[in-house]
Order: sequence, then structure tokens, then C-alpha cells
Amino acid sequence: MPTHLHETLIEMFRVRPVLAAEILDGQLHVPVPEFTEARLSPSDLTDVIPTEYRADAVVTLNDRHKTVLAVVIEVQLRKDDRKLHSWPAYVATLYARLHCPVALLVLCPVQSVADWSAAPIVMGPPGSVVTPVSLGPAQVPIVTDADSARRHPELTILSALAHGTRPDPQPIFGAMLHAFDTIDLDHARLYYELVLSGLPAAAQRLLEDFMTTTGHQYRSDFAKGFFNSGKDEGRAEGRAEGRAEALLTVLAARGLAVSDEHRALIAGCADDAQLDTWLRRAVGAEKIQELGDEFAG
Repeated sequence: MPTHLHETLIEMFRVRPVLAAEILDGQLHVPVPEFTEARLSPSDLTDVIPTEYRADAVVTLNDRHKTVLAVVIEVQLRKDDRKLHSWPAYVATLYARLHCPVALLVLCPVQSVADWSAAPIVMGPPGSVVTPVSLGPAQVPIVTDADSARRHPELTILSALAHGTRPDPQPIFGAMLHAFDTIDLDHARLYYELVLSGLPAAAQRLLEDFMTTTGHQYRSDFAKGFFNSGKDEGRAEGRAEGRAEALLTVLAARGLAVSDEHRALIAGCADDAQLDTWLRRAVGAEKIQELGDEFAG
């Protein structure tokens, strides 16, 4: 079942498909052809293959009316040898469908998994090979510059997730807030929750302390709302509101209808543990009633 981490990383590409080209061409040094548009494409790769195959996401880079590169995007949280059989099928099916080069981009929050997933997949003689391109923490840049953060907001979020445990993470956290200048409020809250939940407890405390004590005047609506909550009670409400917004964003990304009654239930919940439970269930739910008995009506 997909996790909150898995679903949020894929959401970055849903919101901004050109991120696939930026990662390939920038961080992983994979040449990308000239293109004028990056577009999210259907991720159902079944076609004539009897087994159903569905990638996490597919992005196509297009030059006018021609697709010049397709990118299969997979988020891999742990080693899974079954993927060594399904990934070549993803690439081959997309190659047959679009008649263009195909790259397989694997995002791995754990470096050992990134190293594993980067190994060439040899399918047989005389040289049938699919080679994934993997992005692990070691391949994610450390972003501390405000201008870079605004130009590449998703990479900045990944930087905070990958490097937020460094001895002095404040420049990294500051860059993350600058990145929020260019992200809508709902996704800023979603990405903040992603970083916060992905850090160990000590780094979480450093991030929360930074968010509530820094004197820098960040411009984003997200940051202003956080800094204006001067009391502990206000900060707690802000965190609950962020989790509620993250939950609604995940539900929308999965195409689940949310009634006004259910929206009010989520927005009115101040229990962080309950919101986290709903959020974990939401990333794998096929209908909103799977979140809990509260949504059965």
C-alpha cells in the first residue's frame, strides 16, 4: 500500500511534471532532448500485456506535437526484487506506445535502496538491458540559496528531507521556506508535513523550533501563518490545520469525492493522531469511507 511519503513524492510530479526533466538533466546528468512542454501522461501501462502494470507516474517531454522523451517515475522505499521484472515491462510498453526513447527514474529516500535500484537489469543475451536512473539522498543537492529555492522548489523540499539531519540544518530549513514562496498554500502544508514526518525526532524538534523562533521575514502565506501563531495553542492548531490540508490534498490527488460534511469533519479535527491515521489510510483508499467509521455516512 502506498505511504504518505510515497504519495506526496508522486504529487510533486503531478503538480509540476517538468521536475522529471530537471532531475534527469540536472542532478543525474542524463541528457534530455530539447522540449517545449512537460506533460503528465496516463500511468496505466497494460496495453497488450495480460498482467496489469501501473507505474507511479509517467511524464512526457514534447517538442511541439512530437514526444521526444517519456519518463517512467517510480518511488521505491525498500528493495523489492519483483520490480526487476516489472520495470522492464513499463519501459517496453511505453516505448511501443509512444515510439520514443524512455527513461526509468526511481526516487529512493534511502540511499541503499537507490544503489540497489540503479543496477542494470539484464534480461538476456546478447545484451537486452534496462538501466534505471536512481535519485537517492546522495544525489539530492543541498539547497541553501533563496533564489535557487524559488526556482526549484521541489528539489528544495527533497533537500530538506534528505539533509535535514545535518549538524546545522537552519540554512536548509530557511531555503525550504523560500521555496514555499512559489508553491500554493495547500501544497506547502503538504510538503512541510512530508519533511517533518520524514525527519528523526531530534531533527523534527529543530525544524519546529526554527519555524517558531526565526526572525527572518519570509514572504509566503504559509510562513506568515506559522510565524503569526505566537502561542503554543495557536501553533498546535496550525499543525492540525496543516495535517487537515494535507489530507484534503491527498484525497483530491486520488480523485476521491469529499462531501461538505466530510470536509467540515476533517477541517474541524484538532487531534493530530487522528488526522495522521486518516492521512495514512487516504493514500491507499479507493473510497473515502475507508478512512474510518466517521466517514461512513
